[in-house]
Amino acid sequence: MSILVTGGAGFIGSHLARALLARGETVIALDNFNDYYDPAIKRANAAELAQHPAFTLIEGDIRDADAVEALFAVHDIRRVAHLAAMAGVRESMKQPRLYYAVNLDGTLTLLDAAQRHGCDNFVLASTSSVYGETKRLPFNEEDAADRPLAAYPASKRAAELLAHTFHHLHGMNITALRFFNVYGPAGRPDMMPMRVMEAVLDGSVVPIFNNGDIHRDWTYIDDTVTGVIAALDRPLGYEVINLGVGAPISLREFIDVIEELSGRKLNTRSVPTPPSDPPITFCDNSKARRLLGFAPSTPVHEGLARTWAWFKAWKLATGG
Repeated sequence: MSILVTGGAGFIGSHLARALLARGETVIALDNFNDYYDPAIKRANAAELAQHPAFTLIEGDIRDADAVEALFAVHDIRRVAHLAAMAGVRESMKQPRLYYAVNLDGTLTLLDAAQRHGCDNFVLASTSSVYGETKRLPFNEEDAADRPLAAYPASKRAAELLAHTFHHLHGMNITALRFFNVYGPAGRPDMMPMRVMEAVLDGSVVPIFNNGDIHRDWTYIDDTVTGVIAALDRPLGYEVINLGVGAPISLREFIDVIEELSGRKLNTRSVPTPPSDPPITFCDNSKARRLLGFAPSTPVHEGLARTWAWFKAWKLATGG
């Protein structure tokens, strides 16, 4: 029996695959190595994972129904961690059709194959961005989440609803996990932690929304992976569950920590917050604690210290 991890060469996917392999699972990773960010980063992740005999990489696209069908037909896939997606809230404003094609149509292709092949449990990666500018704080799963601010969260919310249809019609076990601002070693280069760390080294100017007066609920990668594995291990019927720490801090505080760790000041330029970005993300994780035993244990200071240590070592190793 094996576990399929879509987007398995990406940031969260590669960390998840590594953790699953470490506990003796057989992992099949599906990734199309798109160029939203440098594919070489994902190639390096996949090359490291390929050293493990229980890991198999399939290069393909979740929108390719024939390829997905062949994947399920050849491998005995019992559980799915569906992490593959077109990411990036702001980029989705420019390419809404692409985001829906990947995040909704691709999810439909996977759900259809998983259902026909008798998959035991399907875990779907969603996002805290589905809450938009809700006034209900902290963000709670009972919120309607029907006012997304861009195509990315809208496509993710639509995927959650589609998943419920498959549960209702076919009895599938599906858990949609709403991730909150995941960061950590080998993080995506387009996200704020990596951008700030690069900038404190090269002195470039980083645009900061609203002079840093926006708040995010940063969640360390190891805590996120622990939550995903807990969801894979627990078939729950159909559930939507927040996965975050529940302790938002301002972007200014976040930058202060990186400046303290690096011993350098960041050159910033205040810019207006884009209409796609809410002023705060704030996780109510009580449902995750109750259903998944989720107990995030990495405060931001510690998580950023680990990330900075990795970043320095990576720069040295790559000649940066």
